[in-house]
Amino acid sequence: MKKIIQFIKCLLLLMLLNYSAVGRSIGSTPIRIAVLLALIVYFIAFLIRPQKRKRSQEKRLSSLSDGACTLGYALAMIVIEIPVLMILPKLHEAVAPEKAVSAGRISLGYVIGSGVITYLVIALIAFISLIRIAVSARQHKISLYILLFFTWFLPIINCFVLWKFYKRAKSEYRFEQAKLDLDDMRAENQVCMTKYPIIMVHGIFFRDWQMFNYWGRIPKALAKNGARVSYASQQSANAIEISASEIAAHIENTIKLTGAEKVNIIAHSKGGLDTRYAISKLGMDKYVATLTTINTPHRGCAWVDNVLAKAPKGLAEYLDNKYNKLFTKLGDTSPSFLTGVKELTEAACTEFNKNVPDMPGVSYRSVMSRMVSSRSAGFPLNIGYYLCKPYSKKGNDGLVTMESALYWENSEVIPDTKKRGISHGDMIDLMRENISGFDVREYYVSLVKSLKEQGY
Repeated sequence: MKKIIQFIKCLLLLMLLNYSAVGRSIGSTPIRIAVLLALIVYFIAFLIRPQKRKRSQEKRLSSLSDGACTLGYALAMIVIEIPVLMILPKLHEAVAPEKAVSAGRISLGYVIGSGVITYLVIALIAFISLIRIAVSARQHKISLYILLFFTWFLPIINCFVLWKFYKRAKSEYRFEQAKLDLDDMRAENQVCMTKYPIIMVHGIFFRDWQMFNYWGRIPKALAKNGARVSYASQQSANAIEISASEIAAHIENTIKLTGAEKVNIIAHSKGGLDTRYAISKLGMDKYVATLTTINTPHRGCAWVDNVLAKAPKGLAEYLDNKYNKLFTKLGDTSPSFLTGVKELTEAACTEFNKNVPDMPGVSYRSVMSRMVSSRSAGFPLNIGYYLCKPYSKKGNDGLVTMESALYWENSEVIPDTKKRGISHGDMIDLMRENISGFDVREYYVSLVKSLKEQGY
């Protein structure tokens, strides 16, 4: 109801702006102009003022919703203004027939003046709306802002760009608000409060940073639903044996701090191999109840073998040196880019699987997604998609093939979305993107809920 009232005020302002042009033609008074200016100031203040939000709604989403609505109103006003300007001469004739200009037509100057004034006010409303959206939105890509910058003063074209802003803002609001409402409804049930705490293990070339969570919005969603989550925090790139020892230390520390008998582990990419080694070779099987690997190359990446065989030795050593220096500054103690990469070859993983058996008492399961085309992800996964393609009949996620990741009988394939597919990075919410047909946060909530229901 409030939004309807707000839209009616938009229309009222539009009508008064156009009436001012007619009024001027019959001798408008300073009082009328003052009232009109006061109305404009009031309306802009009304747009800027935060609207009352419901209990489950975040301040950011409330601002996003307000911004999207007012932008929609601005677009509607543009559409309505076109026929209004066309009937303005008739309005003039109806208001002051005795002063109507030749053939009952109002001066072209008044029509243009009314259109310009109205355009400026609508543009101001749109600008305020866009600022709100820019501050609040998380799903608008930088390319869209660049497009808007170059089309702002291009009639008709700018309307299409603004419409895209509006649609994306509304879509994000509905998606995020539905997630909040769902979490709010099931808050008392604590569906992710598993018997054992959860340790999340990252893959290669990343770390668990405080400012940029490797797992995106996933841990927060799990915690909202009762999960106890911590991070393995192993170095970004190193030999499996070294990474496994760091993971083992975190497992032991978690057991000590929580008093739990065991832990559940969710590991992404190479983190799955590191964790398997810790379980089988470092005695962590007595502390691990479940291991769920996400897009882990259990059978290696054949394309890595190919790249290493063809890459100049000097280039490989250069990249290794630069990477190691950078990540030493970012927190690693002794990173090794080249060693980590070599651990992912098909030959290395074949040998790994011979020497690292599954341990009784640990429940293993693997999860895998795939891209439907190179457009399912940006650089470098779009290139990785083509590198992986010759080595897989079932598809790949931009780095890992389906055949390599689906390792145990208890395996799950993420259903394909209609157009986009789910990439290696999407499975950890890398870009914090709301994907149509796949809510990554809700997927992990469901995964952990299943662990709870199974007694873990």
